[in-house]
Amino acid sequence: MTPQLNFHLNETVDFLVSLLNTPSPTGYYQEAIAITEAAFAQLNVPGLELAITTKGALVGTWHGDSAEAPRGITAHVDTLGLMVKEIKGSGRLKTTMLGGYDWNAVELEGVTVRTYDGRLYRGTVVPVNPSFHVNREIPKMERKAETMEVRLDARTTSADETRKLGIGVGDFIFLDPRVELGEAGFIRSRHLDDKAGVAAIYAALWALKDAGLRPAQDTTILIANYEEVGHGGSNGFPPGMAELLTIDMGALGDGQTGDEFSVSICAKDSTGPYHPLMMNKLRQLADAYHIPYQVDIYPYYGSDGSAYWRAGGEARVGLIGPGVDASHAYERTHQESVEHSAHLIARWLLD
Repeated sequence: MTPQLNFHLNETVDFLVSLLNTPSPTGYYQEAIAITEAAFAQLNVPGLELAITTKGALVGTWHGDSAEAPRGITAHVDTLGLMVKEIKGSGRLKTTMLGGYDWNAVELEGVTVRTYDGRLYRGTVVPVNPSFHVNREIPKMERKAETMEVRLDARTTSADETRKLGIGVGDFIFLDPRVELGEAGFIRSRHLDDKAGVAAIYAALWALKDAGLRPAQDTTILIANYEEVGHGGSNGFPPGMAELLTIDMGALGDGQTGDEFSVSICAKDSTGPYHPLMMNKLRQLADAYHIPYQVDIYPYYGSDGSAYWRAGGEARVGLIGPGVDASHAYERTHQESVEHSAHLIARWLLD
């Protein structure tokens, strides 16, 4: 008999919102990892043991019905952001990107600068000389690191005054997520990549726990903290895994088949094709349990599954996730996509 699963969607969205509102640009992970660890622990999943790696990732070891063909599942909590590169003579900040995105995607976004000792200052990402009434060339100006800066909400007009605030090179800069839930079920926010994927794993764990089920095989759950710079999934897994399921956003746009209401299954990204046996298995499970899905190719994309393979991992790797519009900008998905992703994760765990 096929077990019925309840994915606690309202509570999952609440967890997702708390995670979205917790800053975690790649390299700064402590708070988001702690929130995720606490949320997973509160589920009281029998047989699930949680630990933090030396690198700072969260690892769960979930004992299954068998240890013959152990598996892994991963999503990442790190996001895009900025870091102070230089304090300019004006007192404003020249920055460097954390992760890859278009400067236009963060122009005029609110930010918080965190000093190394924990002081917080608000600011805005602006072009150099940003007033249209002063600089008529603003529309034509190329947006790049040399032409963008952070305007601080502090009384500073010199580098020395900014340094006296405690701000220095290497300080993290958090982009405002601007989380908004709509009555139609949409979720708008920065950093749905990949916090929506973490939430889908959370929902799958809760659903199996409620049903009194555990995975078919021993499973390692890795919530990585360096995916946006390419090495989050390169370690943290035990040797000898048979399969690795990577959960990351489904990239939507012209020429893509995915949408914000289905689970996306990735056949190939910029690093090459994912394992055909894993892809076929995921499609068969989705068909068997009537889970809406779309298959896509992501030409400008890489995942922690790719990082695992590059590091020498031998498991068959697949990639799925919620469909996310406007990736690496002000993103949007729908609650249904998160739920369907959780459902496919759960069925794969049980298979």
